[in-house]
Amino acid sequence: MTPITIGYAFLGGLLPSFIWLYFLLKEDAEHPEPKKLIVFTFIAGMIAVPLALPLEQYAKAHLFGNFPILTAWALIEEVLKYAMVAIFILWRNAVDEAPDYVIYMITVALGFAAAENMLFLMAPLADGNLATSFFTGDLRFLGSTLLHVVASAAIGFSLAFSYSRRPGGRAFAAALGLILAIALHTAFNMLIITPGASTALAAFFLIWMVAVVFFATFEVLKYFQYRNFPNYLP
Repeated sequence: MTPITIGYAFLGGLLPSFIWLYFLLKEDAEHPEPKKLIVFTFIAGMIAVPLALPLEQYAKAHLFGNFPILTAWALIEEVLKYAMVAIFILWRNAVDEAPDYVIYMITVALGFAAAENMLFLMAPLADGNLATSFFTGDLRFLGSTLLHVVASAAIGFSLAFSYSRRPGGRAFAAALGLILAIALHTAFNMLIITPGASTALAAFFLIWMVAVVFFATFEVLKYFQYRNFPNYLP
């Protein structure tokens, strides 16, 4: 594999995530997070991919059937993304508002998706199939990247809405968010691998409908967080 191929895969993997990250940061422009911490969170998400790969290979070798394997893969990826944020980010002073939990969970998801996209693009690029690479990138921008965003956002919202609760309540909320993230991730992947255009459309419809609900919920969360700030313009 040539350096040029690796470079194309690198750029093709980063671009979809950077587009989503741009819109995310625009949504939080009134109360921005430290740029260095956003970059660190994004890189942490990328680092989670090589940690996930051997665990997923182990699950594939020891489980039988699509549903158990895909559930295990979803569990591994969602737990690792959450662990990265919990270990490196959530204890910092910069995480001082409820919407911050959603922002950092989505950022780590975008980093994970970027590294994952690179791996998916390398094979067709190495074979010289630019059309396949472009099509793969489009599908992952529309579907898989958004899947990671939505799944991690579920955990972020659980933490955000339990922001003022005691540690036990917050842990319970995080567990519920993690279960929801795994369920969404598994449902999407099960639909994607099922033959037929209708199931693929159902997968994209599912993830985009959940995304619309989550984006609206994020606006509600921001409103209740910032409505007492004099410089906040809803």
